[in-house]
Amino acid sequence: MEQSLDRARSLIRDVEDFPLPGILFRDLTPLLGDGPSFQAIVSEFIPWANHVDAIAGLEARGFIFAAALAHSLNIGFVPIRKHGKLPSLTHQESYGLEYGSDVVEMHQDAIAPGARVLIIDDVLATGGTALAGIRLVERAGGIVTGVGTVLEIDSLGGRTRISEAYPSIPVHSIFVM
Repeated sequence: MEQSLDRARSLIRDVEDFPLPGILFRDLTPLLGDGPSFQAIVSEFIPWANHVDAIAGLEARGFIFAAALAHSLNIGFVPIRKHGKLPSLTHQESYGLEYGSDVVEMHQDAIAPGARVLIIDDVLATGGTALAGIRLVERAGGIVTGVGTVLEIDSLGGRTRISEAYPSIPVHSIFVM
């Protein structure tokens, strides 16, 4: 397993000036294309998903890891999407990111009151998306058991922002750069 995680880490590539000049984008798509690496990442999240009722995934790449994890655990997947993508009544949250702001939504009936939910995303940068996801799950009556990410960009302070706002919610990142 450790060898697969090492390989997975080696497949993350840097893309300069994407999506805007001055941004260094961490591209996980090569990792997704390598079956053993993808499986190693999903397996690494399993211990964090003990006793949860659902896995919520943050758009868009967080969907991939979250849905695979939910499938492997035989539990539900809840998409947290960008504004205007869900067809039914939604809760909305705006958030900031390192290059602007956006809005995410979740169906109002996606989570049963009291349901324990693990939130998964691909990259933890400033923490804005994860914080918006936490607020959405809580607004729907769910209990966030943790936030899991494949990659954390330590210098952008996302973990600190989450811990300051929600000290009881653990953050697990497989790789920290």
